[in-house]
Amino acid sequence: MRELTPQLVHSLKHYSREDFSKDLISGVIVAIIALPLSIALALASGVSPEQGLYTAIVAGFLISALGGSKVQIAGPTAAFATIVAGIVARSGMEGLATATILAGIMLILMGVLRMGSMIKFIPYTITTGFTAGIAVTILIGQLKDFFGLTFTHSPVETMEKVEEVVHTFHTVNLAAVGVGCLALAILIGWPKVFQKIPASLIAVIVTAGAVKLLSLPVNTIGDLYTISSDLPKFTLPAISYSTISAVLPDAFTIAVLAAIESLLSAVVADEMIGSRHNSNMELVAQGVGNAASALFGGIPATGAIARTAANIKNGGRSPIAGMVHAVVLLLVLVLLMPYAALIPMPCIAAILFQVAYNMSGWRTVVKVVNHSPKSDVAVLVVTFLLTVVFDLVVAIAVGLSLACLLFMKRMAEVADVKEWAYVEDTGDDQGRLKPVPAHVMVYEFTGPLFFGAADKIPHIERNTGRNVLILRMRAVPAMDITALNSLRRLYEECKSKDIRVLFSHVNEQPMTVFKKSGMFDLVGEDSFAPNIDAALDRAAALNQIKV
Repeated sequence: MRELTPQLVHSLKHYSREDFSKDLISGVIVAIIALPLSIALALASGVSPEQGLYTAIVAGFLISALGGSKVQIAGPTAAFATIVAGIVARSGMEGLATATILAGIMLILMGVLRMGSMIKFIPYTITTGFTAGIAVTILIGQLKDFFGLTFTHSPVETMEKVEEVVHTFHTVNLAAVGVGCLALAILIGWPKVFQKIPASLIAVIVTAGAVKLLSLPVNTIGDLYTISSDLPKFTLPAISYSTISAVLPDAFTIAVLAAIESLLSAVVADEMIGSRHNSNMELVAQGVGNAASALFGGIPATGAIARTAANIKNGGRSPIAGMVHAVVLLLVLVLLMPYAALIPMPCIAAILFQVAYNMSGWRTVVKVVNHSPKSDVAVLVVTFLLTVVFDLVVAIAVGLSLACLLFMKRMAEVADVKEWAYVEDTGDDQGRLKPVPAHVMVYEFTGPLFFGAADKIPHIERNTGRNVLILRMRAVPAMDITALNSLRRLYEECKSKDIRVLFSHVNEQPMTVFKKSGMFDLVGEDSFAPNIDAALDRAAALNQIKV
């Protein structure tokens, strides 16, 4: 069970007071960074401000304590904002809690079933496309608060929000725009001067002070939400079959996205500290953290790349830092949460603008577009557009389908079947071709033989004048049942024309398919040769027997 042992257990074996000091400092700094982000992401998700902190506290603590990474920091992330907002709008908080618990169970099962390595089967173009798409949806979702617009109704879908922004732009609040621009200026300029104190915290303090002191007509969090400093309370949602069936697709989306983002974050962290995470244990921890977050009033959580990087840069080297970050946020919730009511909504929008910009990875998108095959670019663009216009479920489903089709097309193009060029036909006198008896045909198979390449397996429709056919399969790494049926058809055609079929150098996977399908017994063990020389010798012997 070592593979499913939390990293905390390993880290504590050689833990020192100096290590704790570093983790403590890093945990406090990361908590300061996470505070405004957790509130902003909660609001972007359509839930109350404290629910963002509940998520960072409960899920953040458990994922650090049980996770497979030394330095992963978990909490609410921008990737979930639009998904959560959509679930809340359709199914309410009960539906969100049910979906998150189901996603947690899925993640735990993925970890227990050792599916941590499955992340490598998600193409880079798809992760790049939907990440950029999520960034755009977050930006669009914050235009209302940044410009202080007065919407006539509450749109849910991204394109509906764009339409509403256009129709109500005449209600723009210049004071709100000014506050938002001030926050953006601080977010961009402050890190160039002071890097120790998070720019988002300074932006929150400065803009809240400006709105309060100047009595600006700008909405604050307190104007739109009731702020609570209560501790997270255990609440079991009313789970029913109808609720489960309604939110099951959302639960699957949450689970897949949590797995992708957390494992990508862990990989980035590994590169920064020269370590290696336990992907299966990380998935189990993500599952436990998400289920617990839902039970204590939180929203979906996953590994946060920016907060994880901040943890590493400030000296955090064990899961203790992440646990400290959660405890500090708990103290903030109890002691300082009422002051969050003073934070202006345009400032929250500005913070999320920066989050969207950072996660968009536009430089990566440009690089992929400029240096990738057109088919890969098409997958990226389609995934991006579907994420923005529809949702992540559609984007991932269609993106993966396209990627699989392209992969199969490329594999089919790689697969090839060619008849050998014979010495007597080419007049080769340099010894470059292997001599083949006059009564023998040799076909060379190259690449995987699967349904996309099965049509390349030849027909024997005419009298060839030869009575032995050798199928050389040294370069065939894998074969499926469709290709096998084509080989069976070829075998039957040869049998009807009294042509003996021999198989040369059949690799392990294709040989397994031969045996399981019964074709190995049909053809006979003596029809399989370990290499081409043995196959040619067997063909020569068969001719002598006939003679």
